[in-house]
Amino acid sequence: MPTTSTDPRAAAAALLVPGTTCHGFAVERCETVPELDSDAYVLRHTASGARLLYLACDDENKAFAIGFKTPPADSTGVFHILEHSVLCGSAKFPVKEPFVDLIKSSMQTFLNAMTYPDKTIYPVATTNEQDLYNLMDVYLDAVLHPAIYHKRAIFEQEGWHRHADGTVSGVVYNEMKGAFSSPDDVLERLILNSLFPDTSYANESGGDPEHIPELTYEQYLNFHRKYYHPCNSYIYLYGDMDVAEKLRWMDEEYLGKYEQIELDSAIRMQKPFSAPVEIVKPYPVASGEPLTDNSYLSYNVVVGTVLDKKLYQAFDVLDYALLSAPGAPLKQALIDAGIGMDIGGGYDNSTLQPVFSVIAKNANPEQKEQFLQVIRETLQAKVADGIDQNALLAGINSSEFRFREAD
Repeated sequence: MPTTSTDPRAAAAALLVPGTTCHGFAVERCETVPELDSDAYVLRHTASGARLLYLACDDENKAFAIGFKTPPADSTGVFHILEHSVLCGSAKFPVKEPFVDLIKSSMQTFLNAMTYPDKTIYPVATTNEQDLYNLMDVYLDAVLHPAIYHKRAIFEQEGWHRHADGTVSGVVYNEMKGAFSSPDDVLERLILNSLFPDTSYANESGGDPEHIPELTYEQYLNFHRKYYHPCNSYIYLYGDMDVAEKLRWMDEEYLGKYEQIELDSAIRMQKPFSAPVEIVKPYPVASGEPLTDNSYLSYNVVVGTVLDKKLYQAFDVLDYALLSAPGAPLKQALIDAGIGMDIGGGYDNSTLQPVFSVIAKNANPEQKEQFLQVIRETLQAKVADGIDQNALLAGINSSEFRFREAD
């Protein structure tokens, strides 16, 4: 009697053959990922348009995530509010806080939800197969069938509401008031917003407290109807699991009940500036705090697109070799010049067009020209003389270690 293979990669290879269909999912392609001892399968649900990536590997820690492209059209923070709201009960799970209940009752090894400048992601992980079903069920019902349509109080609680005395409150509103009081957070947002003035990155995805109260309940619901559709989603599965059963279940319970719709959620590209742009933004200083040594100087450049794999990897290594490593030449040159009390920055590849930044904290405005001169001269010297080979090798090793780390 033939035995069934328990090797998840072999099982997936037999089931998910490119060009075939499995439980409503068309298998588009497969690639081996040797660094993770895995095989990556790209599928698309033919009825709803949902895309899916399955990373088949021999890891008992199983993961599921669903993400939606959510480029903000304004700074009301609607997608941040929706991220909070959908986890406040749904059609199948009409409890006040299923997210909190899952933390208490599930065997989850990871459970979260995150709003990015252009996407919203809901990831979970567990080592138990049945627990994964439960987590997937709660999350899929939350994002597709939330209670927000018949419970306006969720919007007022998680987004904003006005008290009788005229003051505004709300979970996201209060959270972003705190974020906007931090100079590091203010700078991070200013970098993104100013480098991409003609794209959705010009808006504050988390929500600007000044603009959050402009969001109406009807707009909030319409944004969910439009963007939280399976055709605008990407689903991720990882680990040793019965993937055929997962695909069947998602098709029958959720995705098979949807039809594709016309939706433009593309992230627009920012055209290059004709000349460097300088922006000065004041931020409030605590009472009694000195103005001297209390400014931030930041130099930022856009680096191609995140889809350019070679450039992406090169800048990841260059970031380490030039700025992030202990004694890195760019950092050391700024320290030696006495500019600021802390040098930071790095390569941020979380957006379509990545950004490389050099930041001097606790500096002074009159140091601006020297700050720019040190950066220019240091980089020009490295172009002329080359970068230390050991530093580059260390950067490559650091990058490779992160990619291989099964976290």
